[in-house]
Amino acid sequence: MNNDSMVSPYNFIDKTSFSLPEKIVLYDSTLRDGEQMPTVSFSPEEKIELAKKLDEIGVPEIEAGFPAISKKEVDTVKAIKREGLHARILVLSRLKKGDIDAALKSEADLILLFIASSPLHLRHKLRLGYEEIKNMIEESVQYVVDHGAVASFSTEDSTRTSIEVLEMLSNIAMENGAKRIGFTDTAGCANPQAIGYLFSSMKRKLGDVPISAHLHNDFGLALYNALTALHNGANHLCVTIGGIGERGGNVPLEQMVCVLKYLYNRDLGIKTDELYELTQMVCRFTGLRLSRHHPLVGENAFTHESGIHVAAVLNNPFTYEPISPRCVGNRRRIILGKHTGHTMIDHKLEKLGLSLDDFGKEVLLEKIKDLGEKKGVVTDDEFIRIVNRVRVERQL
Repeated sequence: MNNDSMVSPYNFIDKTSFSLPEKIVLYDSTLRDGEQMPTVSFSPEEKIELAKKLDEIGVPEIEAGFPAISKKEVDTVKAIKREGLHARILVLSRLKKGDIDAALKSEADLILLFIASSPLHLRHKLRLGYEEIKNMIEESVQYVVDHGAVASFSTEDSTRTSIEVLEMLSNIAMENGAKRIGFTDTAGCANPQAIGYLFSSMKRKLGDVPISAHLHNDFGLALYNALTALHNGANHLCVTIGGIGERGGNVPLEQMVCVLKYLYNRDLGIKTDELYELTQMVCRFTGLRLSRHHPLVGENAFTHESGIHVAAVLNNPFTYEPISPRCVGNRRRIILGKHTGHTMIDHKLEKLGLSLDDFGKEVLLEKIKDLGEKKGVVTDDEFIRIVNRVRVERQL
């Protein structure tokens, strides 16, 4: 326990069964994969502002876009790069000369080359065979390196591709100068055991090359799979703010950072107390709203109504909060409603400078519960009106 958190002590008893790499690098893809979420589109100014905020809180790598989309995308990435941020700027590129040329023009620090590798994608999307894919990898990685840029190579749909094919394609990329190799759970269809098998297998086969994981959340397993990937050889991990992205989204930046910091004692140097502000910025730019119960940065993450819970939280917040809301820049909310108890009534009366005798408090509590059952939440104004009504009734 410290001033900010009180989590399970069991988390730290057995440190041998679940090890993490010495260095963990998060690369945020909100500006690229996050923007591929249907209805989401950032303006150049919004992308620059988000990149600056990500850099300010200490995110080490930012995937700023997909330059092949348009000249405006190239110019936006270039503008982000010229902000002089501490973060490395990454961009995505298919194994196409036009894509790579656009990526080179963007002046990014690292070009994330990718191509689908599963039989399903090769047959129904690319209509290509493995010999063609191998040639494309060789030519594309060489082209990037020959132009003085740094190349990473990832297979798309890795979790539905055989280990033998992943090894073959990765080795070709490495032999031609790729400095990082990535594997993706494109459809979010792998369970943690599958992720563990894939990443541990590739770690053994590829040696010391940095390995990245890009995981989707279709079954709600992205965070679990991310931890599993880190435990089994990955040291670079793709995240997005609020987990936004295609379909079920991606690994949420705020959850990944806080899980590592508070549950595994691995502080990545990212300013967690600005995570709420960061997610609100994304919501403002996109028009999206996080679910009320979104972990850590949702409105209900530190909200209490139940009488038993409120009584305990007012005495010691750690009874029902594993970390302080200030750790993520959120705030505690204690609300009145159907489940309100006596402690909350006393607390609210004192806070608002009001008073009632014991019988009046019982009447007040009953009325608060009735209104809460009808409309969910009782506001302070409604509480004051009910208090005044009870006072009048008590005088009659």
